[in-house]
Amino acid sequence: MPHVLLALLILLLLTTSAHAQGYPPEEAARRMTLPAGVVAEPFAAEPMVRQPVAIEFDERGRLWVIQYLQYPNPAGLERVSVDRYSRTVYDRVPEPPPRGPQGADRITILADTDGDGRADCEKDFVAGLNLASGLAFGHGGVYVLQVPYLLYYADKNRDDVPDGDPQVLLTGFGMEDAHSVANSLLFGPDGWLYGAQGSTVTANIRGIEFQQGVWRYHPPTDRFELFYEGGGNTWGVDFDAEGNLFASTNLGGYIGVHGMQGAYYWKSFGKHGALHNPHAYGFFDHMPHENFVGGHVTVGGIVYQGNTLPWLRGKYVNGDLLGHAAYWNNLERAGSTFRSQHGGKLLLAGDTWFANSDVTSGPDGSIYLTDWHDARTAHPDPDAEWDRRNGRIYALRAKDAPRVPAFDLGELSSLELVDHLAHENNWYVRAARRLLAARQDKSVLSALLEKFRAADTAPQALEYAWTIQACGGLDESLLVELLVHGEPMVRYWGVRFIGDDHAKNAELTGKLAELAAREPDVRVRAQLACTARRLPLEASLPLLESLAAHAEDASDPFVPLLLWWALETQFSREPVIVVERFAQPAIWSSALARRELLPRLVRRCAAEGETGLLLATHLITSAPDDEVRLALFESLGDALAGPPLTRVPVALAEQIERLWNKDANRVRLATAAARLGYPPVFDWLRDQTLDVSAAEAARTNAIELLAALGAQQKVVHVLLAIALNDETGNVRLAATRGLARFDDGQVRDALIAQYSDFDPTQQAAAREVLFGRADWALAFLAGVTAGRLSAADVPTDELSRLALHQRADLDELVEKHWGRIGAAAPEERLADVRRLNNDLRAAAGDASNGRLLFREHCGKCHTLFGEGTKLGPDLTTANRQDRQYLLTSIVDPSTVVRKEYLGSIVATTDGRILTGLVAEETPVALTLIDGENRRHTIGRAEIDSVEPSTTSLMPERLLEKLTPQQLRDLFAYLQATEPP
Repeated sequence: MPHVLLALLILLLLTTSAHAQGYPPEEAARRMTLPAGVVAEPFAAEPMVRQPVAIEFDERGRLWVIQYLQYPNPAGLERVSVDRYSRTVYDRVPEPPPRGPQGADRITILADTDGDGRADCEKDFVAGLNLASGLAFGHGGVYVLQVPYLLYYADKNRDDVPDGDPQVLLTGFGMEDAHSVANSLLFGPDGWLYGAQGSTVTANIRGIEFQQGVWRYHPPTDRFELFYEGGGNTWGVDFDAEGNLFASTNLGGYIGVHGMQGAYYWKSFGKHGALHNPHAYGFFDHMPHENFVGGHVTVGGIVYQGNTLPWLRGKYVNGDLLGHAAYWNNLERAGSTFRSQHGGKLLLAGDTWFANSDVTSGPDGSIYLTDWHDARTAHPDPDAEWDRRNGRIYALRAKDAPRVPAFDLGELSSLELVDHLAHENNWYVRAARRLLAARQDKSVLSALLEKFRAADTAPQALEYAWTIQACGGLDESLLVELLVHGEPMVRYWGVRFIGDDHAKNAELTGKLAELAAREPDVRVRAQLACTARRLPLEASLPLLESLAAHAEDASDPFVPLLLWWALETQFSREPVIVVERFAQPAIWSSALARRELLPRLVRRCAAEGETGLLLATHLITSAPDDEVRLALFESLGDALAGPPLTRVPVALAEQIERLWNKDANRVRLATAAARLGYPPVFDWLRDQTLDVSAAEAARTNAIELLAALGAQQKVVHVLLAIALNDETGNVRLAATRGLARFDDGQVRDALIAQYSDFDPTQQAAAREVLFGRADWALAFLAGVTAGRLSAADVPTDELSRLALHQRADLDELVEKHWGRIGAAAPEERLADVRRLNNDLRAAAGDASNGRLLFREHCGKCHTLFGEGTKLGPDLTTANRQDRQYLLTSIVDPSTVVRKEYLGSIVATTDGRILTGLVAEETPVALTLIDGENRRHTIGRAEIDSVEPSTTSLMPERLLEKLTPQQLRDLFAYLQATEPP
C-alpha cells in the first residue's frame, strides 16, 4: 500500500504529542485561557456524555445533547464504494427508526437539579439512532435529523417519552459522509425550521437536489425549500436580532456567510461541479473577514444575544475545531450584506484533544460549547479506530452571573409568554415565541399587535411581528402596515412575508413595486429582489424594473446578482415576454440594468440555441447606442463555445458588419464576431498575430482567439510561423500552445525538428503540446532514443503526464530513458523528510529572502499574507507552525493535500489529454486551471471524458531545486506569523 510508512510516522508523531494532552475535565477547564471576568465550568463530561455533536436547551432549562456515537459509519449498511472525497455509497437506504438498523446514537436530557451549574441527572429521550446530527423543539415535540430523514417525535404530554414512532417529514438527505451530513436544526424567526447541509453529501428532497447550502421546512404547511445553495461545509446556523441569517464554513480565512433567500454562494466547484442553476452567472462569496485567526473549520457559530456577557452582545461567536479554541467576531454592515472582523479570543483550550463541535447560549446567559475530546481532530479513513469514551460540555460564564433557579416556561399562560418577548436574554424570547407558535392561541394577537405598534426599536417591533406571524395572525392589513413602517428591517420582513405566503395576492404584490420605487434602504431593496424571484411574472417584472432604476445599487455586493437571479427565473418561464419588457427604453436608461442585467440576459438568451439567438438579436438591436451594443456583443461572445456558428440572424449579422467597419470597435467585437462566423474577423486576427509592431498583449489575445476558432487549414501555418520564428517570447509561447488544438502532423514534425534550437521556456511549451497527444509524445521519445533530443532537458515531473495516455509503448520508453517515474517509495519520502529536517535545523533562515522564493516557487498557486494566487489552499490559515506537517505536505503533496484540490483529467475527442482544477462549468464549456495557473476552456462538444485525478497539481520534488540555505529561508517565511 502506498504511503503506509509515511502515514504511520505522521500518526506516531501525532500520538506521541497527544499523550501530553487530553486532560481530565476539571483540569482542562483550569488550563483554558479566557477573557477577564469569564470562567469555564464543566457542565457535563464522560461517562455522562460522549462524542457530543449538538446541544440545545428546552423550555425547562435542561440541556439536550446528541451523542454521535455511531460516527463515522452507519449501522446495518454495507459499503459498496468510497470515492476520493470520502463519499460512500451504501447497499441500500435504511428504513427510519425504529424499523431501520439500530445505531449507537442517542439524544440525552441533562438536568442540573441542585442549581450548582453541573448536570447531575441524565435521561435518554431516544436511543438507537443511526447518524443523528441535529435537534430542535417545536409544535409539542422534537425534530430530529437522522439522515436520510427529518423526523418528528411528538411528546404532547411533556413526559420526556416519545408518544410513538417518529413521523417522517422529509426524506432524501445524503448520508455519504458522516462529517458533513444535514445538521444544525433551528427555528427561524419566521416560523420555518432551518437546517444546514455539508459539503460531501448530496440531498434530493422532493426533487430539489443540492450539496452545500441551507434549507428550511415549514411544519404547519409541510413546505420544503432550499433557502440558498453553496457556502462550504456548513455546521452551524443562527439569526441576529433583526433576523439576518449567518452560517459557518470550512473555508479558511472566513468565519461564515450572510445567507440571503434564494442566493447562490461559493462552493468547491471542482469537488461538486457547477451550481445547480447553470445560468446563475455568478455567486456570492463568504463575508469579507479581517484578521482571521484559527484553523479553517468554523463550527456552531451563534450571534450572542444573552444578558450576562454584555460586551459580547451582537458578536458572532464560533468554535474553531482544528485550532482547539473559540473566538468572537464583529459583524459590520456592508451595503445589503455584512463584513466580519476578528474581535478576540473567547477560549484557548491549551489541549489538542479539545474539539468544539457546537455552540449555543443558555437561559443563564452563558455560552455552552461541546468538546468532542479526541486525539483526532479531522476525519480520517472511515475504517480508522475512534476513541468513543470521551466528551464534554463546558459553560463559559460571567464570574458574577447569578445561577438561574428552576423554571418551566411551558407552564406559563400565553399572556405571560408574550411578556417574555421583551426579556433581556434572547434565549427566553425565542423559547416564548416557539411555545406561542405551538399553541396558536389567537387570544394574544391583540396584545401582540399593541406591543408591535408601541415598540421603539426595530428588534422589539420585529419580535412582535414574528410572533404574530407564528401565531397565524399576520393578515393583509398588517402586512401593509409593515411595508410603511419607519424601521427598514420591519419593511424588509414585510416584503419577505409577502413572498413567503402571499405571492399570489395581486393587491399586496402590486404594492412591492411602489415600495421599490421609493425605498431608501438597500437592505429592503435586496429583499425585494429576493422576493421578486418568488412572484408571478406579472408582479415580478414591474418590481424588477423599479429596482433596476436604483443606480446606486450597481456597486452593492449583493443587489445586482439578486436582481439577475430573479430576472433569470422569470426568463425561464416566459423568455419572449421578459426580453420584450427589458428591451424598452426605460430599462436602457438604468445604469444598473445596462451594466449588470442586460449583458447577462444576452448570455442567457444565447444558451437557448437558435431561438435564443433571435432574442439576443432583439436586445442588441434595441440598444440605444453602439457603446451598449459592444458590451452586449462582448457578453454574447463569452456565452458561445464550440466552432463558429454557420446560421446567424440577418439583423445580428448586419449589426456586426456595421460595427466592424469602425476600426476602434474591432478588439471588443472580435470574440463575438469570430464565434458568430463573421469571415472578415479571421483575416483581421491573422494580421494582428503577424503584426510585429502591435502590442504584445494584443497579439497574444489574437493568437488565442485564432487558435480557438480559426479553421485548421488557415491557422496552422500562421501559428507555426510565429512559434518557430518570432522573437517576442510571450507571443511565441502563445502560438506554440495554440497549436495544441490542431491534430496536424506538420505541427508535431516542426516542433520536434526545431526543439533543440528553442530556449528552455520554449522547449517547455513544445513539450506541453507534444505530450498532450500520445502519438506526438511517442515521436518525441523516438527522438530521444535516436539521440537527436536530450533526455536531460525533460523535468521528471512532466513525465507523469505521459502515463495518462495508458500506452505501453510510451511507458517502456519513459522507463528506458528516465527509469521508473512513479511516486517515491514511502521509505524514500521518510528519508527526504529526515534529510530536509536536518537542513532546517542547521541554521536560521531569512524570511525576506524566503518571501522572494515563495513568489517564485509557490505564489503561482498559493496565497500567504494576501500575496499570491488562490489556486490551491490559502497558506495564511494553514497549520504552518507544525514544521513536520508543512514539510510532509510539500514532500508528499498527493497524500496530505486537501482532496478538493485534486484535479481532473479531460480527454478530448481529437486525442488530447488536459489536466487541472475545474474552475467553471457551463452547459457549453468546461474551464480548467493548470499547475501554471493558466485557464483552458474546452467546449462540451470537444470533450470525450472527464475523470478524477489521483494526484495533486502541486509538483513533487519541489524542494530539490533549493540549496539548504534557500530551504531555510523559504521555511522562515512560510512559518512567519506576519510578513517581514
